[in-house]
Amino acid sequence: MLPTLRQLQYLKLLAEHASFSRAAEAAHVSQPALSAGVQELEKILGAPVVERTRGNVQLTAVGAEAVKRAHDVLARTEDLVEAARNAGKPLSGRFRLGVIPTVAPFLLPTALPDLKAQYPALRLFIREDLTPRLIAALKAGQLDAAVIALPYGAAGISHARIGDDAILAAAPADHALAAPGAIKPGALKSEDLILLEDGHCLRDHALAAFDLDPPKGDDVFAATSLHTLVQMVGSGLGVSFLPEMAVKAGLADNPSVVVRAITPLNGAPPPRREIVVAWRTGSSRAAEAKLLAEAMAVE
Repeated sequence: MLPTLRQLQYLKLLAEHASFSRAAEAAHVSQPALSAGVQELEKILGAPVVERTRGNVQLTAVGAEAVKRAHDVLARTEDLVEAARNAGKPLSGRFRLGVIPTVAPFLLPTALPDLKAQYPALRLFIREDLTPRLIAALKAGQLDAAVIALPYGAAGISHARIGDDAILAAAPADHALAAPGAIKPGALKSEDLILLEDGHCLRDHALAAFDLDPPKGDDVFAATSLHTLVQMVGSGLGVSFLPEMAVKAGLADNPSVVVRAITPLNGAPPPRREIVVAWRTGSSRAAEAKLLAEAMAVE
């Protein structure tokens, strides 16, 4: 005998809410019904999945492993249902899309109107978050696809290209690096840099592209967003990096900020990141994710 999808859903909700009453409420069933479902699951598995103590519910090792596998099973089942509902009607109905913060404000305003015109039955739900959390949400079935930037290593994830995005330098208008012409290799020093906070992939892409170590020490400035970053550069606090799509969208239209290209190291290609639509390998919505990438493609 195998576990049912309902039993796996009960366990997943129990793990999320750590309470039988709250899990039952989320499942829209009575608490006794949810408890009975979990007990039946334990009989099937031949081991307890939760430890029941007063006011606390904690997963056992078997329960934690079951939840991990349940996420994948339930995600694939949801994919199947959505694919069946929209058979023959690509990019229609609900589609949950994640987008990283250094892309969302600059790509979506131009891409979404065309996307809506091309696929009027599409109901797009957008979630903006950092790449690691978007990848985790893809694998858990909480997102159908995500717009991220490469390079980024993630097993079990496939992708389709949207386009390239050059990485440029931004300096205060009175800074030596603001002089006309591209910035030469070696001119950038890590101690002069202002970067996005840890977790933003643009930070890692820029440092890797210019073979720089991240600034160290308690006095290092770090920004939570590109908009804050530009303000910090304009205030003369240091030099930073901006994606070209943000510059084209007018983010650096500030008389106190100068944007410059950077001469690549040792004849390498100009520093850039690749913008892609990513999805969980094997997802039934892979074809739609590819269509999404085509519709959002940039030169």
